Amino acid sequence: MTEEDIHYSNYLTAFLSEKRQATFDRILDQRTKHFTVILEDLFQKHNTSAVVRSCDIFGIQDVHIIENKYKSYMSNQVGKGSQKWLDFQRYRDKQINTQDCIDDIKSKGYQLIATTPHNDSCLLHDFDISKKSAFVFGVEKEGVSQTMMSQADGFLKIPMVGFTESLNVSVAAAIVLQSVSSRLHNSDIAWQLTDEEKFFKKVDWMEKTIKSIKKIKERYALENG
Repeated sequence: MTEEDIHYSNYLTAFLSEKRQATFDRILDQRTKHFTVILEDLFQKHNTSAVVRSCDIFGIQDVHIIENKYKSYMSNQVGKGSQKWLDFQRYRDKQINTQDCIDDIKSKGYQLIATTPHNDSCLLHDFDISKKSAFVFGVEKEGVSQTMMSQADGFLKIPMVGFTESLNVSVAAAIVLQSVSSRLHNSDIAWQLTDEEKFFKKVDWMEKTIKSIKKIKERYALENG
């Protein structure tokens, strides 16, 4: 970050209460990019919204959304505005959206973990949290695509003991994220955002929070041009 970045950040803090700034700092200390989530072609907007809400609750900063057949929509009633605080990467308008996502994720050093009730190679409580992992949640009913399955680095299963063999995708995501994030926070793994990532994300959140931010930015540009 440059001196100009710091100066601009300090300028914005004048428009926020100390309590709001402290809230941002507290939440940023709990954010991680060690884990990320991939939503592959979810159809129901309430499911997408519920998963995004869980990502915010459990400190997952990045969400990747693949749109092959279906466009992704957010429901504010379900998501409760959680999408405002997260970073999204969307893969759309191509025939190879899923492959683009796979290539992007692996280039960033993540292992691809397909969540599926049909493969018990690793139960949730046995999952190794030490590696950067991208958890894939697939379309309702059909689940994770064959393209994802064939290139996954591992498979994850939630233990179930009833007659029903699968969970709603948003429920499954919440269970997985709660389990791995709580274990991660209690580990010695370097899972937090870097100081630079925290700095720029706080600036982003301040800009999204402050009313009349467009005019304020214009005024700042005039005063510091």
